[in-house]
Amino acid sequence: MMTDGNSSETRFNIQQVQETAINALCGLGLHHEDAIDVADILVAADLLGIRTHGIKRIISYGERVAVKGINPRPQISLEQLAPTIARLNGDNAMGPLIGQKALKSSLEMAGHYGLGATFVNGSNHFGPVMPYAFRAAEQGFASFICSNATTTIAPTGGKAARFGNNPLGFGIPAPDGNHVMLDIALSTVARARIRDARDKGESIPESWATDANGRPTTNPNEALEGLLQPVGGHKGYGLALIVDLLSGLLSNAAYLTHVKAWDKQPDQPQNLGHFFLVIDTRGLGSADWLTQRMHDFSDILHSTPAANPDHPVMLPGERELRNHRQQMRDGLLYDDALYASIRRLAEGG
Repeated sequence: MMTDGNSSETRFNIQQVQETAINALCGLGLHHEDAIDVADILVAADLLGIRTHGIKRIISYGERVAVKGINPRPQISLEQLAPTIARLNGDNAMGPLIGQKALKSSLEMAGHYGLGATFVNGSNHFGPVMPYAFRAAEQGFASFICSNATTTIAPTGGKAARFGNNPLGFGIPAPDGNHVMLDIALSTVARARIRDARDKGESIPESWATDANGRPTTNPNEALEGLLQPVGGHKGYGLALIVDLLSGLLSNAAYLTHVKAWDKQPDQPQNLGHFFLVIDTRGLGSADWLTQRMHDFSDILHSTPAANPDHPVMLPGERELRNHRQQMRDGLLYDDALYASIRRLAEGG
């Protein structure tokens, strides 16, 4: 453990963080093996720099477990529909646990047949897409992963929420570890960033959200009662619709307004849906072939003259991979109050 100059934050090595997260999740009632899977995704999010979706989520997950909104001891079931298609029922488990099971299912099918798709129902918030894409890429698999979410976005032409801020992401592996990974949600910003602004007493840009009457607002409290602004206008609406069809309707999960809001109905199962599609790139060519093409691809983009020399062109996921490498080496820095609350769960307090 290392204490930085700022006495309100402490740096921990990765093994310490993983052990604390696993023990905290066991304290919430999870089996040890399941806690390992959940902690793996949450710690990976922190390592990649996606701090809104890291181990701090254990607190909100625990609040829902306490009111029986999440099942800590699920009976997750997998139905094989075809050699390359499966449907997984998560039995209202923690989302990252279900996400891990769906990823493993898809990887196993793709390992045998070249590609694998798993449709998921009975789930909850499963964290960011990038940790799953990273795990797949590290094994040589390309991926497309998406999920539906609680309604926060109106369809184009409407003023009532019908779609969630549905996340989607892609991962393209590079044998040298410089994977390309895109992880986006379909609003201008994630709702978690608005909650962070509220917690810090900060205002937000007008382009982020509207109030309950559909008017742009800089007040995060009004924004949280209103609607998120979709990215790209009608294009974002169209993408949110497709994600909900894949992860909600086709997965036999809840969709559109059938999805329960975890913050307003924490004791109710959300029945979120996810969709995992992975492709074994080893069937497309050798590692040397893929390395050469990925290097050439990235070199072309990196050589693009920068409009601002202080901000050169980067590939999606490049910043997050740098975060991962640095924090694997130096450890993770956490707010003392946050880490203490997770440690109390780990100690049964």
